[in-house]
Order: sequence, then structure tokens, then C-alpha cells
Amino acid sequence: MKISSNWLKDYIKTELKTERIGEFLTDIGLEVEGIEKFESVKGSLEGIVVGKVLTCEKHPNADKLNKTTVDVGNGKVLNIVCGAPNVAEGQTVPVAVVGTKIYAKDGSFFEIKEAKIRGEVSQGMICAEDELGLSDDHGGIMVLDETKYEVGKNFADFFELTNDEVLEIGLTPNRTDAMSHYGVARDLHAFLSTNQQKSDFQKVSSVALNNEGSNSFTLEVENTELTPRYIGAVIENVKVADSPSWLKDRLKAIGLSPINNIVDITNYILHGLGQPLHAFDADKIADKKVKVGTVAEGTKFTTLDGVERTLNGSEIIIKDGQDNPMCIAGVFGGANSGVSADTKTIFLESAYFNPVAVRKGAKFHGLNTDASFRFERGVDPNITRTAITHAIKLIEELAEGKLVGDLLEEYPKKIEDNYVIIRFSKIEQILGTKIHREKVKEILKALEIQVLNEIQNGFEISVPAYRADVTREIDVIEEILRIYGYNKIDAPQKISFTPVKLSANDQDELENSWARTLQSLGFNEVMNNSLTSVKDETDAVKLLNPLSGDLAFMRKSLLEGLLQNAVYNINRKNQDIKFFEFGKIYHKKEVYEERKQLAILVSGRNVAENWLQPKSATDFYNLKAYVKVLLERLAINYKEIALDDERFSDAIAYETEGETLVRIGKVAPQMLKDFDVDQECFYAEIELEFAQKLRSKNELKFKDIPKFNKIRRDLALLIDKNITYQELYQTAKKNKSPFIKNINLFDVYEGKNLPEGKKSYAMSFELLNEEKTLEEKEISHVMDSLIKSFQKEFNAELRG
Repeated sequence: MKISSNWLKDYIKTELKTERIGEFLTDIGLEVEGIEKFESVKGSLEGIVVGKVLTCEKHPNADKLNKTTVDVGNGKVLNIVCGAPNVAEGQTVPVAVVGTKIYAKDGSFFEIKEAKIRGEVSQGMICAEDELGLSDDHGGIMVLDETKYEVGKNFADFFELTNDEVLEIGLTPNRTDAMSHYGVARDLHAFLSTNQQKSDFQKVSSVALNNEGSNSFTLEVENTELTPRYIGAVIENVKVADSPSWLKDRLKAIGLSPINNIVDITNYILHGLGQPLHAFDADKIADKKVKVGTVAEGTKFTTLDGVERTLNGSEIIIKDGQDNPMCIAGVFGGANSGVSADTKTIFLESAYFNPVAVRKGAKFHGLNTDASFRFERGVDPNITRTAITHAIKLIEELAEGKLVGDLLEEYPKKIEDNYVIIRFSKIEQILGTKIHREKVKEILKALEIQVLNEIQNGFEISVPAYRADVTREIDVIEEILRIYGYNKIDAPQKISFTPVKLSANDQDELENSWARTLQSLGFNEVMNNSLTSVKDETDAVKLLNPLSGDLAFMRKSLLEGLLQNAVYNINRKNQDIKFFEFGKIYHKKEVYEERKQLAILVSGRNVAENWLQPKSATDFYNLKAYVKVLLERLAINYKEIALDDERFSDAIAYETEGETLVRIGKVAPQMLKDFDVDQECFYAEIELEFAQKLRSKNELKFKDIPKFNKIRRDLALLIDKNITYQELYQTAKKNKSPFIKNINLFDVYEGKNLPEGKKSYAMSFELLNEEKTLEEKEISHVMDSLIKSFQKEFNAELRG
């Protein structure tokens, strides 16, 4: 949001410089992101003087150039070569002397220098209107009235030029009260007045109006919940024309393009006081009746941008007496009822519309206007009349209009201020410091918050309705703090805390533990939006009021977001992907389903390229190993099964207690193609709530570190190709021996010297007796039992 320094001074008088004002606004939460200069004429005509052409003759070496001598005052005469066809002896003209910067429309410039043009010295430039930024006319040099312009004077002295400093404020969406120059001035005054800084705040109020006769217009508000307050005025004999320079400059300074005096006045009030207004051509309002309500679903309506829109029946609509739509209230006007150059009578609207209804209408039609931006966040219901009276006064002054009859108003139920109780003990608890109650009262008064009653430990207060975001005690405390000054709250030099033993029922502890583990393995955590678009709407949860078509559904999987992260990095030459994300997924089946998962995506190299490992592409088994590291913390048993999932070309799942805990797979080529990923990706997802449920069942027990060494024995097994290592592993885990501590696969061989349809698995077994050193006969007993199990289950043979 842009705030003009000159405009701000209409409401608050202070000797502070703009930079200092910016610092104070930032301190109170209205963060100033930058300050830029605005000039109504770029360069402010600096270096342009009034001159008189003394002589003018043809250039000896160019047919289209003239050689002139120009008196620029103080006895100084310049030789200037000029190409304008209308230059002549005796003219009074604007002259850019050497060193002057001439600006183009895009802000670029060139500097006037003394030079030789076709052999003749030129010591300046006689200027045209467009070269000075005064108009687009380039028909020739600008010839001045010698009775009005004095030779030798600065050309800028004869113009009312505007120089301004504009503050760019990064306003948070809740601060609708500060979405105007008046609101910013009010907030600034609250800070200055309570921090011993001089300021004079000009509080606005309604102005007296002179109306003539009575008007024949009537007003009907069909639903006061959708439109709690509505005011209309009929103004006749309006002359639609260009706005005066001061008004144009105010709007240009904040980035608005002037249109005509009526529209410019409504914009001036909007950005000045924060109240959106709308002007209708009164002669186009059927039956001279304005109705505020809704229309039937499917009604067609053409808005000011020329687009025909289909109304959904829930929008607040301004209609004429025959129920023809004229405007989507608070959002956008209609093409057939707007003010034009031929308009003679206007109907001016000032209202307070239901914020939720305005937001729904704006989002449904994909419209975002200055009016809707304010209405959907809640404008001040008590400034509605003030704003329209100020606008009427300006229309009378700048468009020669005359108010006819009284204002038409519907305001059946006053919107009350918010009642809140604040406690001093709570203020001290939140702020960590004590503020004297008189200081608190002073701040509240500066914020226009009324103290209704003093109670034992605080105040009963009334918060003005324009502060729609201040409804709770904590909100008021935040207001007190920002005006008191964040910088006055000392940060403690020492922070004390008591370590707390985390329970196995704490899911956050599990997530943090897994996150630290993955980070130690070289992973980076990402966070993606829960809103997305989907191709297949089956089981998808759709938003009733989406922000856009691309964000209309809740995500069904975390994979899509991680693939978007991957392609973003791959396109920027970071092909080695190791990402993880904690997030929720959503499905609509018999009931709505919401589950939290840990998702892991790997792609590219598993280890950075080096001379020892030039090729180390990650694969399915790398990802599987990462998952197993995490599951070790759960201390559970699970079985591996094949998984059929359209997201994967090859996949497995881990199941326990009849439920799926983990899914691991190679991402399907079609899915990679859909996301423009041109390298293999491997994805795993773990059901977090289920993992926590399993974890909470296991009691962690501590035991002594063994005093004896582990003993390793290896087996090389010849088995059928269709047998997986997981099957061998599960068989070994079923062995009743308490001495088996670890099982590992360290070699797989398929090829020559093996029978057809066979492969070789080399497995290692670590054995340990924690009470004594294992004897050879005990070791042999364990290994023999393993061999018998493998032979019985898989018809395995030992290889020599």
C-alpha cells in the first residue's frame, strides 16, 4: 500500500521528516518497505530557464536546422542549434541550459551538454512541451506569452509542481483500519502522542450539506444482514471533466491513473478515508429506485471490464426498480450504469456490506478490487456518512453538482463496538514487564479505545468497530505493546528452563527424532501447500470457496508436492534430491479422512561424485535402507508385501497388525512425465499416527552394554530366483535362538557356474551371549538350525 507524505499531512501535522515517520510506522507494525520520490513533472523543470530568441538564421551546413542566439538573463547569450520548424526571432521560449537532465516517459534521461552540431556550437536546447513532460505535444518548440514569463527566471517558478515522498507499507491483511491515509495518520498519532512527540491530528467528521428541493428516488434494502448500512445521494447538474492538477497528482503519487473528476473523487475518498464509494448514472436507474439484495442464480451481468458474468445468486447486488443488476456490491460496477462523459445526474453510494458475502462474491468471479479488498476485511461502519458528505462537497466544488433532497439511508441496527475486559496481570504475563496502569489508559485513549469501567485488576473497555481485528483480550494487549514500543521490552540475558522427559505418547518427539535422523543422512525438509489441483477428482476433498481453480482441492498425496520441489531443483542444476516432508493428506470416502504422513523422495546420486565413487546413483534399496533406520526406533515387527499403486512402477508395503505402515516404490514414468522430471525418483510414505500408536505400545528398557564380543558366521545359499531376501530374513527372525543379534545380506550373485533358475545369497549372522563367551558347539547349533530352516522352507543348498 502506498501512502503519500503530502496527503498524510492533511490529517496529521508533525515536524518529523518522512524517513523518521517511516521508522515510527515500522515500529508500530505498519512496516515501511521503502520510500520513493514522486514528481508531477519528472525532474521538476530543474535547469529550465525562460529565454528570448535574439536571432534566428538557417544553419550553414544543414537544411533542417536553425542557428539561434538566445538571451537567458543576466546578460548571458547562448548559441543554440534548433531543429524545430516554428522557431523564430523574438520568441519567448523555455531553454534547457548545459547540465540539465531531460527525462523520457520511462524515466530515462539525457544530459544537455555543449556540443558542435554540423560544425556550429550549441550551448543548450529550446524545448517542446513533451520534452519537458508537460504534455505529449511535439509539434514544435513551446512559445511562451512574453507578458507572463520573465526572461532569466526559472521556468518552474511559473508552475505549481508537486514533489512528494511516498511510503510503501507492507500492510498485514488484518489491519483494515490502516488501509487509508486517515487510518495511518490516526495510528501514527497514537504512537507520537504517547511517546512525547508533537503531532496535531485532524479528526474527520461529517460536513454540513446544502440540498435543494427533494428527489424522487427511493431505496430498498432487502436483507439487512447482507447490507447492515446503506446511504445514497442524488446529485444533479454534474459536469464530468478532467480533475484539477492537485487531485490528479494525489492519485498519481500512489500509483492510480486519473479518469474523470467523479471517479477520481471516489478514489480520493477511498484512499483518503478508507471508505469505498460507487457512483451510478442516475438517469439509467429504472423507476428511480435503488434496491440492494440478490438476484436469481444464472442471471447474466456485464461488468465494467466488458466481461459478461453469470451470477450465482449469493452475491450482494445493487439493482434498479426493475431488478436489473447494476453492480456487484463492494466488488465491481456494471458496464451499463457507470458514469460517462454524458452523465448529468449521479446516484452516489456509501455502504457497509457483510465482509463474508463480499469475499465470496469476489472470489467466485475472480475479481480483486480496491473496494473488495477493504470490504471483505471489514471497513469502518461509522465512517459511511462522513465519507459520502466529504465526497458530495468535492463533487459540488469540482463538478458543479447540486445535492437534491436528503440522503437516503438504511441503518436499522447500529453496529456496536466490541466489549472486552483486560487484566493487568495478563498484560504483565505476556509482555514480561510492568506498565503503569495510567500509561495503559493513555495508550487506550490514543487508540480511541474507551475505558468503560476500572475494575480491581484491569479495565472494562469498548473497542471501536473499525478495529474488526481487535475482539479479544490478547488482541488489546498486542495493541498496547505496539504503541508502547517493542523496543522498550528488554530481552532477558539469561533464559532458564527445566528439562522435561518426553513421553512415548508425544508424536512431536517422534517427528523431531525422525527429522534429526534424516537431516543427519543429508536430507532437507520441505513444506508444501495443502491446496492443489487434481486430475482425478475421485475421493478428492473440494473447497466450497477456493481462491483459484489451481487451488481448489485438498491434496490426496504428498508425492506431487515433492515432485514439484524436485523439478524446481533439477531445473537449477541441483539433480541430487534428498527431501522429506511432514504433512497431512485428505480423502473423501464414506466419511472425510485426514491422515498425517512422513514422505521421503530421493533422486540423482546417493553420494556426491568423487574420484572413489564416480557413479553412485540412488536406487530403491537406498530408500528402503533409510526407511528401516527410522523404523528401528519403533522396535516393531512387520512383514513386507507387494504393493499395487498407480503412482509406482514397482512398490512394496510394510504391514503390521493388519494395517499398512509404509509404502515404498519407484515413481511411475507417466507421473514423472506429468511433472517434467527427467530422472528416476524413489518415494516412501510412512503413516505417522499409526507409527505413533505402535511406538506408544512399546516400553523402552535399558540394559547393560555386553561384556563379550559378537561372533560372526556366514552362509552362502543357493536358492530359486523367485525367492526374496525378505523371505529368508523373516525365516531367520523366527529362529528361537536368543543369540542371533543381527542378520545381513552382503552379496547376491547370478550368472555363470550356477544352475539355471538359481541365484546365490550370502548372509551374515552376528551371535552374542550376553552372559558368557559362546562356545563352538553353541554356535554350530544355531547355524545348523538356520540351515535346516532354509532347506525346509526354500529347498536351499549350501555353496562351498
